[in-house]
Amino acid sequence: MNRKLLAFGSMVIVAALIGGCSGNTNKTDRFADSGKGEFLADAPEQVQNVYKQNCLSCHGGNLEGRVGPKTNLQKTGSRLNEEQIAKQITNGGNGMPSFGAKLKPEEVSALAAWLAGKK
Repeated sequence: MNRKLLAFGSMVIVAALIGGCSGNTNKTDRFADSGKGEFLADAPEQVQNVYKQNCLSCHGGNLEGRVGPKTNLQKTGSRLNEEQIAKQITNGGNGMPSFGAKLKPEEVSALAAWLAGKK
């Protein structure tokens, strides 16, 4: 029971973290204003582009979370594995929109793999 509750709680956190706020029309400026992007700097170029275009407005340049503590992605890999993260990005839920229709499967996979390494 505790494992299921922990898994559900983790998914709720990631749901809130990964999506929802991508309606920003000036993402480049928001990235520049959100810190040095130290956490994002180690990401492959494809991941950086996807993140900047879809995730930055809610999660910030350092994955610090811009709309509350649940949007912090700095240790996402400690809470969820790569498959769980990919599912959350694709399906959304719990406050996060679905990106399954917006992102290519390889973009979801690359983003999930990178976030799974954040521990």
